[in-house]
Amino acid sequence: MNMLFICTGNSARSILGEALATTLSKGRLRGYSAGSHPGGKVNAFAAELCAQMHYPQQNLRSKSWDEFGLLGAPVMDLIVTVCDSAAGEACPVWLGHPSTAHWGLPDPAAVSGTDEDKRAAFRAIRDAMSQRINLLLAVPFESMTLEQRRAEMRRIGETSVLDPAVEKLFPAR
Repeated sequence: MNMLFICTGNSARSILGEALATTLSKGRLRGYSAGSHPGGKVNAFAAELCAQMHYPQQNLRSKSWDEFGLLGAPVMDLIVTVCDSAAGEACPVWLGHPSTAHWGLPDPAAVSGTDEDKRAAFRAIRDAMSQRINLLLAVPFESMTLEQRRAEMRRIGETSVLDPAVEKLFPAR
């Protein structure tokens, strides 16, 4: 199944989602990412974490969600917005009526401070997103009805996954 992670800039959270879905699922999912207004560049801290996951660096690219509406683009089964601004935007019409949900997390790229502070923020978002993807992988989503899948994805998005000890790193949202 194909899973698309959407954020506004497609430089950090959605990139991590793409890599995590692909690497954690052991073939059950193929992760993709896109942005409504992509910045054109993958954040260096996100790329560093993806390399640690052994996710192919050539797959890391900031791209528009428009690419997934083109003829020949992979059809998405699951679509997740990971930033609040992308969740509020008018999304394209997706072929195949995929299951959609919002799994909002704070932007690690907005963290100021030392490089170690920034790395800690990126690791916290990676860990939170890993928990949500593992929750998805724990259910038989391939055999669920569309409505069951949508409900499960919404439930996962409402699950608290961010470690309270690191929340202080993130600006108030």
